[in-house]
Amino acid sequence: MQTETRSLFRRSDTLFGVCQAIGEDFGFSPLWLRALFAVTLLWNPVVTLAAYAGLGITVLLSRWLLPVRHSIAKAAERAAAEETVEPTAIAA
Repeated sequence: MQTETRSLFRRSDTLFGVCQAIGEDFGFSPLWLRALFAVTLLWNPVVTLAAYAGLGITVLLSRWLLPVRHSIAKAAERAAAEETVEPTAIAA
């Protein structure tokens, strides 16, 4: 299994990674937030885009100002994943 190490803002499968980052930080699926933005985009696009931009700036600043918390959490996830992998048996 390969892990993604690129920044959320540089990944090709997200739009700046705002919903993904908020979902990771608060522990819920980013799909719910994306659906909420999609619905509100139809209702009031200016407010929705302004809210998305504001959240994007907030996420960007939080990742720049508090990078240790995110790197510690990712290191803990990697360590847990490595512990679950069983070593291969060596044939004698």
